[in-house]
Amino acid sequence: MSAAGLTEEVEFVSIAKRFRRDDEMMTAIAGLDLVVEPGEFVCVVGPSGCGKSTLLNMLSGLMRPSRGEVRMGGRPIETPNTRVGYMTQKDSLMPWRTTLRNITLPLEISGQDGPEARKRVSDMIDMVGLGGFENSYPSQLSGGMRKRAVLARTLVHDPHVLLADEPFGALDAQLRTILQGELQRIWMETGKTILFVTHDITEAVMLADRVIVMSARPSTIKLDRRIDLPRPRDVQRITADPAFTRLVDELWTALGDDVNHGQEV
Repeated sequence: MSAAGLTEEVEFVSIAKRFRRDDEMMTAIAGLDLVVEPGEFVCVVGPSGCGKSTLLNMLSGLMRPSRGEVRMGGRPIETPNTRVGYMTQKDSLMPWRTTLRNITLPLEISGQDGPEARKRVSDMIDMVGLGGFENSYPSQLSGGMRKRAVLARTLVHDPHVLLADEPFGALDAQLRTILQGELQRIWMETGKTILFVTHDITEAVMLADRVIVMSARPSTIKLDRRIDLPRPRDVQRITADPAFTRLVDELWTALGDDVNHGQEV
């Protein structure tokens, strides 16, 4: 578990979300119900534009549902949610700050600047394998190191839930595999609840306890599939497991109609 043992149940209850596009209203999500248990690693896949990122934005409090309620720990999310950490595809590190000062930023914002806060930052640096690079600037780090720094910054304030929106999507295959393994290790060490959006079904099966397949707009849940592969998973070898292949095929089949009708994953 995390240092504070903090993790909470997440609930999406009868969620609908509508957006205005030009002069028309578009329904992105219609009647979606989802519960993520404390400590679960849940991946969400679906066609482009189906509302995957919208779910994360609603849980973070950056967006309100048009109908229904988003809850965390039984409490509705009605304002920006400081109990989550949000990791996006862009690394968003401040180029004028060192690795150490980038990771420290959330604690500075919340007014934490004592021995406990400094130890927390040091522990995060060790956990993500950036020891020795504390005084390096983002321009001096590799792409993988920058992602590790972002992950450490996201976790340093000990959020109850980690949100990840295609965080490895722009990386090359080798680096993506390495970071998938690192994220699995960190999740197993911290016990955090993770809601992870990805366009990559293989990545979803590698990482998740459950994979949620969303339909095309107006989106609902087409399939909620538990991934019963044993852990820890060797992300470099698991693709050779016939059980892994069967799960990937099942998820692709669930997506098939939407993909065949011209929707991108």
